[in-house]
Amino acid sequence: MQRRHLLAAALAIPALHARAARAAWVPDRPLRLIVPFAAGGPADIFGRIFSEALGKSLGQPVVVDNRVGAGGLIGTDVVAKAAPDGITLGLTGPGALSVAPAIPQQRMPFDIYKDLAHLTLVARVPEVLVVNAANGPADLAALIAKAKAKPGDVTYGSAGAGSLTHLASALFSLAAGLNTVHVPYRGAAPASTDLLGRRIDFMVADVPVLKPHIDAGAMRPLAVTTAARVPSLPQVPTMAELGLPRVNSDNWYGLAVPAATPVPVRKSLLAASHAALRDAKLLQDFARQAGEASPLDPDAYLTFLRAEAEKWGAVVRETGLEAL
Repeated sequence: MQRRHLLAAALAIPALHARAARAAWVPDRPLRLIVPFAAGGPADIFGRIFSEALGKSLGQPVVVDNRVGAGGLIGTDVVAKAAPDGITLGLTGPGALSVAPAIPQQRMPFDIYKDLAHLTLVARVPEVLVVNAANGPADLAALIAKAKAKPGDVTYGSAGAGSLTHLASALFSLAAGLNTVHVPYRGAAPASTDLLGRRIDFMVADVPVLKPHIDAGAMRPLAVTTAARVPSLPQVPTMAELGLPRVNSDNWYGLAVPAATPVPVRKSLLAASHAALRDAKLLQDFARQAGEASPLDPDAYLTFLRAEAEKWGAVVRETGLEAL
């Protein structure tokens, strides 16, 4: 009887190994990371840093594919409708996942929870409010005083309607009780150009986009919109320090795949992503861009997404945003 049990156990071992082998998915060709913003911008920069580390972790190249438009909706829709084979991934952000669904008139081409599987947060990126150093207010109190003295005259630029740069400035205006005018651009770079040209009064954008202008003395940082001060701008106070604790608007990027992607594939991609986000070179490269690697498990990431949707949905309703 004992020999029969031992023989049965021995025969079961190959079957267990076979099941384990089937559960561990490994890509057999290069992968594609959809970045829903233009090349050279912050999403593209962080996407390329992440794709390099992820490719090393998976043993296959991960090629960045920029699909631009509608505040990230177009590129994210490509991911939602891609083949669920683990080969197409998407770098996602708040424009498509937190802002657009809250806009009553916005036609959503996908359901953010039914059509996408959200694997992990990838990076958090601080933002900063800046003015032109030559003619802008000396501090945030002076900017607020100027806007209150001339309601409807003070303008701010953004990377586009519905972008986090738009909503962050709108949130600042709401919290400070200001009547300011939004001027949308096709990206943070052209908005920066017009701020330097004195055609707009202020803007909020990712620190890596604006820091070269700050370091050159062309832009004056008045406040960061993070919970704590930013290491690369240690002298700049937070909005909370200046009496506006509601104005907290870290930018962020996450990773998603089509919802029908098999669980073993998702698990392998998640494990590889977390390994990539612990890679020493990635951490160094993220830090150079003032970004922070932020791996989460899928449940914690979904909790984060729902909190972001609630937060920015309230801002959308208060500002009356109509469409991306």
